[in-house]
Amino acid sequence: MVAFKSSSLVVLFFLFFTVIAPAIRAHIAKFDDYWKQREAEARVAALEAYHPIPEDVNNHFNLLVEDLLLGMNGTRSNLRINGTRRNLRVNKGPCKATNPIDRCWRCRPNWAAERKRLADCALGFGRHTVGGKYGSYYFVTDPSDNDMVNPTKGTLRHAVIQPGPLWIMFSRSMVIRLNQELIMTGDKTIDGRGVNVHIAYGAGITIQYVKNVIIHGLHFHDIFSGSGGLIRDSVNHFGFRSRSDGDAISIYGSSNIWIDHNSMSNCKDGLIDAIEGSTGITISNNHFTNHNEVMLFGASDANSKDAIMQITVAFNHFGNGLIQRMPRCRWGFFHVVNNVYRNWNMYAIGGSAHPTIISQGNRYTAPPSNPIHDAKQVTKRDYATESEWKKWTWRSEGDQMRNGAYFVQSGNASKRRPYSRLDMIKAKPGHYAPILTRSAGALTCRRRRPC
Repeated sequence: MVAFKSSSLVVLFFLFFTVIAPAIRAHIAKFDDYWKQREAEARVAALEAYHPIPEDVNNHFNLLVEDLLLGMNGTRSNLRINGTRRNLRVNKGPCKATNPIDRCWRCRPNWAAERKRLADCALGFGRHTVGGKYGSYYFVTDPSDNDMVNPTKGTLRHAVIQPGPLWIMFSRSMVIRLNQELIMTGDKTIDGRGVNVHIAYGAGITIQYVKNVIIHGLHFHDIFSGSGGLIRDSVNHFGFRSRSDGDAISIYGSSNIWIDHNSMSNCKDGLIDAIEGSTGITISNNHFTNHNEVMLFGASDANSKDAIMQITVAFNHFGNGLIQRMPRCRWGFFHVVNNVYRNWNMYAIGGSAHPTIISQGNRYTAPPSNPIHDAKQVTKRDYATESEWKKWTWRSEGDQMRNGAYFVQSGNASKRRPYSRLDMIKAKPGHYAPILTRSAGALTCRRRRPC
């Protein structure tokens, strides 16, 4: 990585404001050959991650949930997946894991010595994500973020721009205040287990035009917009960025992404946004509180790139102080399964541009009655007449409705969808959701003990 002198920055800032700024695209001030190549490669990866029969992925997910809950009662203990058997009952002692993702790794007392086992545990549309499994370990030892162009070795910013797969951990508990958005390269895992790591009081994480990223076990809160400027995005490239949006995690034109077991609240824009044809994403086991626009999937009704977007939202706890977008969807296919919704101020699930939304086994608890605004309805459709949105497939299957909550369904009521050889097994009913989401959020894990 070549050092960059501050005297040169003055010249480049002048050029930026006089020449480059009008050409800003995707927060990238100069969409040069590097970014054009990165965009093209990301688009190919997204098309490869796209599943032509998304219901098949739903069935696979539901099968694992069913198998786990039967196995916990001693009825069945393992499952054949892609020709192999995955044993879900990994120890003979008590285990706090209550859903199949957690059961895959949490019950092992030596989880810390086998950290990369986590990479085998994703389910849903992001199930092929392995992050930095095939790379070396990198320990973040320094919570500072002082140099955007030549980041200090040992900082998180230095870690995420390294070439090749990398499993990133933290040497101790720390609070990291990012001065500008943190731009990741692909094939990375950020693993916060065993320590208490907060990304707070600064900018958030940007996953742009890359593939294969896991973010696990972090606390995100009080995220603000970065002002923009020169930021390094790989060891061989840096460039001008415009002002960032203020998302905790922004997924842009990327695929095979898994966001698991994070605690997230109070950010300027979204907690998790996925746009520009991002796909192959699982958002699981997270705890969301005290925020307005929680998740946005697809930024524009006019952007048909998002037709390939496929996202699983599972085992999350949508807690107190949330207002809307849990999630808000456009164009793609979204499986919302076995989550707990404590309440919401406006609505829980919304969308426009004819997305397909399958809601299965969720527990929806509506807010108290409000004479000014009826917020009992789970759903909200925008920019379409009733005759139009009635054609959109929004289905509620096995959801539990509490305190007057109701889900307005639309589209074809038939469950005869094009399934593969995997049998259709319903997601567990909504009253199981509190059990399945019991450990949502960043975990407190101790070495030599099940997590």
